[in-house]
Amino acid sequence: MRGWRWQRRSWNGTRAVGGMVLNQVRAVFFDLDNTLIDTAGASRKGMLEVIKLLQSKYHYKEEAKTICDKVQVKLSKECFHPSSTCITDLRTLHWEEAIQETKGGAANRILAEECYFLWKSTRLQHMILAEDVKAMLTELRKEVRLLLLTNGDCQTQREKIEACACQSYFDAIVVGGEQKEEKPSPSIFYYCCSLLGVQPGDCVMVGDTLETDIQGGLNAGLKATVWINKNGIMPLKSSPMPHYIISSVLELPAVLQSIDCTVNMSA
Repeated sequence: MRGWRWQRRSWNGTRAVGGMVLNQVRAVFFDLDNTLIDTAGASRKGMLEVIKLLQSKYHYKEEAKTICDKVQVKLSKECFHPSSTCITDLRTLHWEEAIQETKGGAANRILAEECYFLWKSTRLQHMILAEDVKAMLTELRKEVRLLLLTNGDCQTQREKIEACACQSYFDAIVVGGEQKEEKPSPSIFYYCCSLLGVQPGDCVMVGDTLETDIQGGLNAGLKATVWINKNGIMPLKSSPMPHYIISSVLELPAVLQSIDCTVNMSA
């Protein structure tokens, strides 16, 4: 397997990709959260709105931030089983537990629901597909098939997809929660290939998570994997090793051209 390869090519103007010709790459699979949309940033904005609510309406002080911090931890450790509960009940429970752990007393389901729905609606409002990302996807789709491949509960992910209005930019959309297995299982990648009528060796996976996006692409034998490392973090030695690393999805067209040239030269 290749060593770490950094691709940080500069862009001119609006970073358009017009005129690109790709012969060896036939399809690109994109992750959604924190790859195409800033889910983490939208969630932070949702938490800030909840803090404002708790402070202004319920006169909480520092407890407001403590509650939101606790919920964030619970979300990061969340294990969702759709056969036993729905995502709304589970996430409302996160808020209910965080409030009770912080304030004590009896559980307050009504306040928990108010917090949850405010957080959820606010973050959906901020899940936006940026104009430069739309332009990139539009140009790429002139050359290759595009597929959105996202893990997660089907209700949650479909709401995000609807909120950012990205459907028209893809030839197919696959939500892990609607399949038997999610990333990094090879089966979901093979399913994506079948939808587009391509082989794994024709495809590139692009995402921000090494353990799912990159490991899954490697497991399925895709042509290449591209890791979006926005914060320049150094992965653990035991982490999956992507073929390419970029700091923004907008750098992808240059990487795709590099992949295409590399394949052509080795043919």
